Amino acid sequence: MLGIAVDNATIQRWVFKFAPLIESQIKKRKNRVGASWRMDETYRKVKGIWCYLYRAVDKLGNTVDFLLTKRRQRMSAQSFLIKAINNNCRPTLINIDKSG
Repeated sequence: MLGIAVDNATIQRWVFKFAPLIESQIKKRKNRVGASWRMDETYRKVKGIWCYLYRAVDKLGNTVDFLLTKRRQRMSAQSFLIKAINNNCRPTLINIDKSG
């Protein structure tokens, strides 16, 4: 493209350095979500690899948060819920699908 050679380690350092800054700016601009959430888990193919998608949406369909993992683990779902509550308000009601 432009003929600039950048090492993979350099790009990884940039991601570690700038990802938290980008995330904090996104949080400031994010709309408030409702107090009633719907959470579900599904199995999706992403770039040819099957992954578990955990997501939470509010009553109006606005995305509260999501998590994509390779394995289905209780700790993944629990950490997802804790992160969603910390990044948003504490919900008054959470509806969960019938999965374990």
